[in-house]
Order: sequence, then C-alpha cells, then structure tokens
Amino acid sequence: MSHHEEAEAAVRTMSGLGVRAIRLLYTDLHGVARGKDIPIGHFGEMCDEGVTFCAAVMGTDLRHTPVVGGEVGYVDFAIKPDLNTLRSVPWQPEVAWCLGEAWTLDGLSHWPSCPRALLKRVIDAYAERGLSPVVAPELEFFLAERDPDAENGLRRYVDELSRVYTVGAVSDPREVVLKMLLWCDELGLQAFAANHEFMNSQYEINIKHAGAFEAADRAFMLKAAVKEIAVREGLLATFMGRPFADQGGSGFHVHLSLADEAGHNAFADEGGPDGLSPLAANFIAGVIEHAPGLQALLGPTVNAYKRILPDSLAPTHANWGHDNRTAFCRVPNERGSRARVEIRTGDGSACPHLIVAAILLAGLDGIERGLTPPDPVVGDAYRLDEAHAGSALPSDLGAALDALEADAALTVKLGPELVGTFLAMKRFEVERFGEAVGELDVETVSRWEIDEYAAHL
Repeated sequence: MSHHEEAEAAVRTMSGLGVRAIRLLYTDLHGVARGKDIPIGHFGEMCDEGVTFCAAVMGTDLRHTPVVGGEVGYVDFAIKPDLNTLRSVPWQPEVAWCLGEAWTLDGLSHWPSCPRALLKRVIDAYAERGLSPVVAPELEFFLAERDPDAENGLRRYVDELSRVYTVGAVSDPREVVLKMLLWCDELGLQAFAANHEFMNSQYEINIKHAGAFEAADRAFMLKAAVKEIAVREGLLATFMGRPFADQGGSGFHVHLSLADEAGHNAFADEGGPDGLSPLAANFIAGVIEHAPGLQALLGPTVNAYKRILPDSLAPTHANWGHDNRTAFCRVPNERGSRARVEIRTGDGSACPHLIVAAILLAGLDGIERGLTPPDPVVGDAYRLDEAHAGSALPSDLGAALDALEADAALTVKLGPELVGTFLAMKRFEVERFGEAVGELDVETVSRWEIDEYAAHL
C-alpha cells in the first residue's frame, strides 16, 4: 500500500469515529507543539508532499523574534505526517492528533534542526549496533490561575503544604488532574498514575516506558495535552523549572536502558560488577563526559538554573551513583530486565525529542570509545569536595551554552545546524534577560521569567 493509500485509509477510519479535523503537530527546539488544523477531507492529499511552514519557526524565540532564518530569506519547510501517531482526542472528539517531522521541500532530506528527525537518526545509529534504546520519561508541572493581584500574576491552584502523594479533592478540588490522567491514557500515552508532587500545586503524571521514539512522542504529547486541558479548565499548566521562588522546581527525569537484538536488557549482567554490563559502564561514562554540554539542552532556560541547587534533588555535578538522587546519573538498584540509568538534571521545560537524542548520543560516544566511568559517589554528593563530587555543572544558561559549543564531538553528532540555531536563539534569550533583569538571582523569580516561559513551556 502506498503512503497516499495509507493516508486515505486512515482518513476513512477517523471519519468513521466522527473526526472532522486533523491537527498536524510537530516540535520546535523549545519542545513547543506547533502545527495546523486540517479538515479531514483535505488531509489525505496533503500527506505526500507535507504541509508547509516558515522554517524560521525553528529559530524563533519565545518572545516571537525570528533569531535565525532571515539570513536565508525565511524559506519554507514541509511537515510530513507520521500516520502511526494518528489518534482521536478524547476531550475534543471531532479532532485527531497526528505528529510529523520537518523535511526540505524537495523531500530529499530532513530539515537539519528538526528534533524528531534527529532522534530518528540516533535510534538508527544504535540499530546499527544491534541495540534499541528504551526510555521512560518522568515529568512534573505546576497548575496555577492568572491573578493580577498575585506575585508575578500567578496564583497556585492548590496552595497547602504537605500535599505530596495525595489524591482526590484535597489536592485536586476541580478534578482537573484526574481528567488529565484519564484523557492522556485514552489518548494512547500509556499514562498509568498521577499524584500531587512535593511542592504546592505541583503534579506528576507517569507514562510507561517504551522505545525511545515512542517515549519522546508520548512526553511531547503529554506536555501539549496537559497545557491544553488546563486552558480549557481556566488554568495555566507550566513545566518551567521554577515558577515560584518559595517552592522547589519541576524536573524532567529520563530513565534509559538498551535492548539487544533478542530483546534482553543489555545493561544487565548478573556476573558483572554491581550486576551491570560493560556496555552500561561505557554509556554512563559517555553521559558524564558530555554532561556540561548536555546541560544546555537539559536546562534550556535562564530559570532552569534556579532549581539546580544544593539540597534540591537536582544534581550540581557530573557524577553517578547507585540509587543516589543527588547524582547526575542515578542507577536504581533494580537489576535484570529493569536495569537502567536515570539522568536527573533535566528541567521540566526541556524538549523531549532533543534531550533524549542528546543523552543517547553522549552514551553512544562512551560505548564507541570504550570509556570508563569514575568511581560512583556515595552519600550526599552536595557535601563532597570537588575531587570526589565530580566536575561542577554550569551554573547558568550562558555557561551551559558555552560548554555545549565547546563540546565538538557532541556538536558534530547533534548536527552543526541544529546546535547553531539553538545557540543563537538561546544566547539572544540570555542577552534579553540581562537587559531586563540583570544578574541571575537564584532566590527570586522575576516577572520576566513568568512572561517568557510559563505559558509556553
């Protein structure tokens, strides 16, 4: 069956479910869901060549400035739908979502700064080694209401201490989070649990592990769904790292393992040191070596560095440890089929496809070079001296961007065009923050940060 025939068959199926419009979505470098609504009768004919957009959107900052793209005349790219992602929307039954990635208009190659296309390429690189990455994303977010009388214009949905791990009306009086959980599961995201998290009005919806591509798609759609449902309920959901100065932050933890061609966990080795394979050690070593450059992608906002503080459970140094939440790379104590590593400094605002791809590339570099990790940290890594804690991670976005640019190996693997676009856009963001606010103060959250990030990320 040709792609056009597959599209027409998908249209007939969706029409039978009462769908009248397809919402074609794609991720930009921020992780924001961009797209177009297409009447279902026109969708099939648009699938082959894709739907065109101004490509400068990939280099446009969150204040709507096209930082990159004008130098080539604001050319177009085409988003080609991935029909495997087509699904009806539970809270809006006349609409179906479909994800896609960016291509050049001639259809010969992916657009170089497309995060979803990058992740495909990374997964293919693992497949050449007979390996398949498996990923489980963990995302936290805050729910708030716009209130001009509240500090920075945001008032928390629920504002009581010690609601962590509570459910029901005491922590979700309007059943908004319950709706999010059920609808995200019905959307096909394998959302299996939700609860109030540690901070006031902070929540987490858990989604099951999957192949890296499916997992990143699920995380992307989870963020889009949570934000959309919140708006429909008169609320604002934000995954920005630290929207409230009196609260801790929201993370995007990423659990990863590798499956071999037989489907077995390639990180597991009952006879190896600590029950881990040499491959796992190589992967961990690669992630630690590239941690400073990775941090620019894991913490892609000025605000993100206000949650990477001692005693925040967001690690401050490039290190690893067994079941140690103060470490950059945590290895949970589970072994066998559940052996995995967890990268803990990801900010809730990070782009799912981009950070999964970047972490996997860093790990692949460790595998290809046979790198050996340092000794694991033991105890509270925040209290260790530099010799034992590992190298300090960048403490602000500007330093992280410099570290990314200096990591030639990682930059080449990510793609110079993608990295160049990201660096230009984010350095402009740092410049604007400096002009508007001045120096970074980890004790406060400025109105600039709320206006810049809260509604978008």
